[in-house]
Amino acid sequence: MSDRYQDLAHNPIGKFLVKNLGLPNPPYLERYDGGPLVDGTVLTGTAKAGTVSKAITAALKADKIEATGVPAQGKRYKGLVFDATGISDAAGLVALQEFFTPVLRQLQGCGRIVVVGSVPEDASTEGARVAQRALEGFTRSLAKEVGAGSTANLVYLAKGAEKSIASTLGFLLSAKSAYVSGQVVRVGSTGITKVTEPADLQKPLAGKVALVTGASRGLGEADMRTLARDGATVIGLDVPPLEGDLKALAEELGGGYIVGDITSPDAPATIAAYVKENYGAVDVVVHNAGITRDKRLRNMKAENWQLVVDISVGAPQRITDELLAQGLVNTGGTIIGIASIAGIAGNNGQTNYASAKAGVIGWIQSLAERVAADGITANVVAPGFMETEMVKTIPLGIREAGRRMNSMSQGGLPVDVAEAIAWFANPGSGAVSGNVLGVNGQMLLGAS
Repeated sequence: MSDRYQDLAHNPIGKFLVKNLGLPNPPYLERYDGGPLVDGTVLTGTAKAGTVSKAITAALKADKIEATGVPAQGKRYKGLVFDATGISDAAGLVALQEFFTPVLRQLQGCGRIVVVGSVPEDASTEGARVAQRALEGFTRSLAKEVGAGSTANLVYLAKGAEKSIASTLGFLLSAKSAYVSGQVVRVGSTGITKVTEPADLQKPLAGKVALVTGASRGLGEADMRTLARDGATVIGLDVPPLEGDLKALAEELGGGYIVGDITSPDAPATIAAYVKENYGAVDVVVHNAGITRDKRLRNMKAENWQLVVDISVGAPQRITDELLAQGLVNTGGTIIGIASIAGIAGNNGQTNYASAKAGVIGWIQSLAERVAADGITANVVAPGFMETEMVKTIPLGIREAGRRMNSMSQGGLPVDVAEAIAWFANPGSGAVSGNVLGVNGQMLLGAS
């Protein structure tokens, strides 16, 4: 959907009005279109006693990202990466200011900032736990300051996961994370600390099979296209009324498709049988299917409550359990749930939807612990305001507020969600599990 206000804000008259009236100024975001992950140089820095600087340098080299640890006056940088693992007390937090303040003005538009810390709960002293937890407040605040389409995110590395950071840095430093800011990613949190890096950075999912529900349109279609771009064989699933769109998409991408209602009692067995017969097993499962039936609770009908909850979280649980019980998710595979900012911050008139999406978070975090022993990961993507056909039904005033109330001052695109899913699916992300990633441009109000 075209953002007319964004276009207006970038013409001469619009620029004048935006500047003088203090209106939101949504930048044009850079999105990945193939080629190198980062088009420019990344500057790295470290606090004293930082423990992962060498690992960061090695990861950037593996990602074929140009990097330097020596700042140069007047040089423009596409990214800034800081090793904050060595900060062990509140006084040491000044290292953040000492590194970032002199170079922030040298960050290019649509630049990237990544702070790398240690898991606070694993700290050996109270002072270290304080300092590492403080990194969240710092990163989220910096994300709201940088502007110009730039982002800032935090990575917590568990002990032993230092060499498993390349995929995460590659995603957070690239245009693939255009609408991801103010987020916290934990690497190695479920005990999986070793990964198998893909042989081909451009096709990290080569040889993998991915199942996507709700696949024919919108977010699901973007998921299918992005996973296929990265080399996966895709299987789409959607309801009978959308069979034509689903079939055309699957055939275009050289994949398969399943027509059915995921809430039907026989859906888990039917899906499992199709996967087993045609592909043997899957490596990626994306539970994208979802609907809304918005009403305030006092006007809510039981059937609308039950349908929303079952499609978003009940059916995905049953399908996943069947696939796991039959051994149809390969070792090294990943299961991805789609939540929503509504499941984190709540939303007026969406008690059913918000409950379902919060339930997705609880389920996936529990599942991540359960499947870790099998080398399988589970993560959540929680979209914010996305430019899909669904938003056309939202009243104009509410729609515009939804678009502007984030650090990017605009809605996200379906591909933004798809890129996050593809990152979780990347074999190099095998130590990333139990995470909830907000793809929301950093919402300004509520938890994000």
